[in-house]
Amino acid sequence: MKAIQAQSRISVKSILYLTDFSPIAESAVPYALALAHNYGAKIYALHVRPLEIYGMAPPESWPILREVAEEQAKQQAAQLSRYFAGVAHQAIVTEGNTLDSAFAEAEKHHIDLIVMGTHGRKGLEKVVLGSVAENILRRAPCPVLTVNPRVHLTPVRSVEMKRILAAVSFSPASQLAADYAVSLAQENQAHLDILHVMEPQKKGECVPTPDLAEGCSRRMRDMIPAEAELWCEPKTIIEVGEPAEQILNMAKARRADLIVIGVRDAAVAPGAAHNPWATAHKIIAKAECPVLTVRG
Repeated sequence: MKAIQAQSRISVKSILYLTDFSPIAESAVPYALALAHNYGAKIYALHVRPLEIYGMAPPESWPILREVAEEQAKQQAAQLSRYFAGVAHQAIVTEGNTLDSAFAEAEKHHIDLIVMGTHGRKGLEKVVLGSVAENILRRAPCPVLTVNPRVHLTPVRSVEMKRILAAVSFSPASQLAADYAVSLAQENQAHLDILHVMEPQKKGECVPTPDLAEGCSRRMRDMIPAEAELWCEPKTIIEVGEPAEQILNMAKARRADLIVIGVRDAAVAPGAAHNPWATAHKIIAKAECPVLTVRG
């Protein structure tokens, strides 16, 4: 595939990587590194420690306990620097509330992308909902790349993104997601699949499914710059069914290395049937590759 300069290219100059030093958080490190290399971005690696509360410890022991905590923070910062040796980075270890600290660092460093692992010890869908990850996904000022416990790198399947699946619904957020997918496809010389999932036709509806599908195909093609044909071989796909299920099935069938989804910035109740986040949560929870969530 021939690479050319896109007319409109996504800029990723600063990446915020969030970690609690768990294995799941560490699984996101290769993706943050790969994106930093591809875009020439700087990584801000953040670990937020809980505020030190010494409880029943006698006051005379507090200076020693504080010294131990500060030494541990230095060791954690050094570990973060080891993660990202070879790329521009800054290790940040601070105390406080994870959500507040993450957003403060995102604003301070003009973060373009947040990268984090998502835990799933008891079923990721249940854990993500209402968690810190949930709040970051909903409120982050930039796209968020999540890596769940189902994502496994092997010698055969490396961190390289050679096939990208963008799921679109024709909302403004979907157009933003398509823009990111096209840009990532260019950076990685990847194949790009654009997927739209239609709900099953209800009895009595007068629009024939083939006509509706053709209209969707035209709209999908309009979301892709004409020059993208020269570097990412975009393919439009239409499926019928439950969106999350079809997106996950297609990602598996196409061996996608990344799923890109757009979620509209709507204040709806979690768990509602019309909640666009319900679909996003299922995809983030069950995908076997990283998921880039673009809010708009």
